[in-house]
Amino acid sequence: MYRESLQGSEIIQIRETTQAKESNRKKETQQKETVRDSDTGQNKKAILVVSFGTSHRETMEKTIVQIEADIKKAYPDRAVYRAFTSNMIISILKDRDGFLVMNVKEAMLQMFKDGMNEIIVQPTHILNGIENEAMAEEVHKYRELFQSVKVGAPLLTATLDIKKVIEGLIEEFSELQEEEALVYMGHGTTHFSNTSYTALEYMFRDSGYEDVYVATVEAYPALDNVIRNLRKKRYKRIKLVPFMIVSGDHALNDMAGEDEGSWKSVLEKEGYEVSCSLKGLGEYQCIRDIFIEHVAQAL
Repeated sequence: MYRESLQGSEIIQIRETTQAKESNRKKETQQKETVRDSDTGQNKKAILVVSFGTSHRETMEKTIVQIEADIKKAYPDRAVYRAFTSNMIISILKDRDGFLVMNVKEAMLQMFKDGMNEIIVQPTHILNGIENEAMAEEVHKYRELFQSVKVGAPLLTATLDIKKVIEGLIEEFSELQEEEALVYMGHGTTHFSNTSYTALEYMFRDSGYEDVYVATVEAYPALDNVIRNLRKKRYKRIKLVPFMIVSGDHALNDMAGEDEGSWKSVLEKEGYEVSCSLKGLGEYQCIRDIFIEHVAQAL
């Protein structure tokens, strides 16, 4: 219905179309809407929570839905909307489950249609990488439709964010056994923000956690890089954990799968006893709290 890029005339046309539809509402409904808006402002402010998405409904409920719920609890005066950046996942959910999720464009237009005028867009992305930059560009196209549009930061944005992540996650694995190592699986990216993964491992070391490693599926450091370091010590057991918001395909297949190419299988061939956690980052309260803080910083 709308082109990817809105020109001034197109924005005016959207406004005029929306105003025409509003004028056709019943007078009584209009009066109720006016009173509600002027008294509380609840229909004016919104937070759009943007995630890459997952086709696994169970982990979605434990992670993305929980992040959204916590944000809503922290900001009860704002409506909370959802958008995914993966069109493939959106299509899978629609075709397979009849489950509808908006993309960023659809969500921005829906908020405008709903009368929202102060918008905060909070991504649940790990890095300020390719997905996050594309999201920000898409949001920017619709800024003129609202009085205010602000964008919150991804998870690993500041050094303090990494420190908080380490402090929160290490509580979960504070009782690593002797001769046991913890290996986190990140996604990885060709974007320069991929250096956040090496910074994360360095800060684990600097915080005194010598047996924690970070590798990525699609970039550096890869599993092979970590294995070279594992061989330097006398580990017998490896615990694999996803460093991803949701525990989806990468965690289930690339990390914990039974195929010979999975991280679990590769490490078992190296002679290690391997166990896997399938808990996505979105399940940790400490991670959700960081996203809530990033919303506050965007206000």
